[in-house]
Amino acid sequence: MEGKLEEAVAVTNKTRKLKKFILILCVFAFVKSYSQTEQDSTKVYKKRVLETTEVDFLTSYYSQDGDNAAVSGGIGTEELTDVTGTFVVSIPLNDDDVLTIDAGVSAYTSASSSNVGPFDDGPADPFQASSGASSSDLWANLTGSYSHSSDDRNDIWSAKISISSEYDYFSAGVGGSYTKLFNEKNTELSVNANVYIDTWNAIYPTELRPFGENGNGLNDNLFTQNTITGNTNYNPRFSEFKDEGRNSYSLGFGFSQILHKNVQGSLALDFVKQDGLLSTPFQRVYFSDVADSFIDNFQLADAVERLPDSRFKVAVGGRLNWYLNETFTVRTFYRYYFDDWGISSHTASIEVPIKITDKFTLYPSYRFYNQTAADYFRPYESTLSTDDFYTSDYDLSEYSANQIGFGVSYTDIFAKAHIWKLGLKSIDLKFYQYDRDTSFSSNIVTAGFKFVMD
Repeated sequence: MEGKLEEAVAVTNKTRKLKKFILILCVFAFVKSYSQTEQDSTKVYKKRVLETTEVDFLTSYYSQDGDNAAVSGGIGTEELTDVTGTFVVSIPLNDDDVLTIDAGVSAYTSASSSNVGPFDDGPADPFQASSGASSSDLWANLTGSYSHSSDDRNDIWSAKISISSEYDYFSAGVGGSYTKLFNEKNTELSVNANVYIDTWNAIYPTELRPFGENGNGLNDNLFTQNTITGNTNYNPRFSEFKDEGRNSYSLGFGFSQILHKNVQGSLALDFVKQDGLLSTPFQRVYFSDVADSFIDNFQLADAVERLPDSRFKVAVGGRLNWYLNETFTVRTFYRYYFDDWGISSHTASIEVPIKITDKFTLYPSYRFYNQTAADYFRPYESTLSTDDFYTSDYDLSEYSANQIGFGVSYTDIFAKAHIWKLGLKSIDLKFYQYDRDTSFSSNIVTAGFKFVMD
């Protein structure tokens, strides 16, 4: 009996040990399974960079006028109108990656540029539009960009490629950026770089083309079928540009810091280097030491704009945004710019968003700008024929400008209104009036519509 009792006790002990082992194994499996479930859950429910596809439609109408057209050597109409339309589609590829496609067109009509060929219908006059082919053009652009965010959203990489084209110009570009957030996302550092490879299809003023490599000078039909008045021995200083390429390289650095729960500041430093054809081939120049020649009321060009084949630009600026209360926010901006062509400028602006309801915000704004003249700028008939470089483009002159703006924004975070499968998230409408202390003025109306995919 004792043997059987000992055997029964031994079996019982083994059974208890087995049960204990099984129990420990089950607990371990449960803990591991729970841990794995938590990891999977974290992975599945990680906050996406972009929750759903977003579609932006942007459009604008721009008009300008003035009396200092570069096309006609610093005199004449600067009248121009431009209409643009752009679609921007942002697509989340997964939790971390976003692909953005930006496609846009811009169509303009210009009384100024029409005078590249002012003799298409008479009488020619720098203050009147011509009906030539250069009176209108279409610009088209396509940009694709890709961005990747780290799991903790503290590192963001992006890359982009773009192409754009119009009648006399083609551009291709690549770029990339890196952004680092730290200090619990209160501090942000960024760097970006871009390269653009551009090519002109040089278009010259009509009266200069007969003096190019394959022209026949004053024997051209333009001169035999029209009467030259003033200096009848018209002999411009003209040769076609040999290199029609332009390369631009930019490098930018950014720093942003939350200074207070209601205040955020940022700084930016940008460098741009350009090489190649930096002159605009169809912009005329008139020499003060050469007698004037005319057809009708239009003065024949003595030369086209000639500028150095390199330019280095530097801009440094900062922003300070102050959230005052639920109604008012103040956004300020300042930038200082200079380049090796002799231009330096100051830009200062302020915008005060006013939140009048949960959905509507008003955006009054003001911007001031002034700059010195480029070393090579000369007003109409102030250039000497012995100068190496010269331009009468008033964009490179000394001037000051003021811009006032007003906008209104509608926001519906729930996107209740729908167009097809797109929910309308926001509408932005803005108007800007711009005036220089010269005769130049312009205004622009912009509209933006943001949709989210259901």
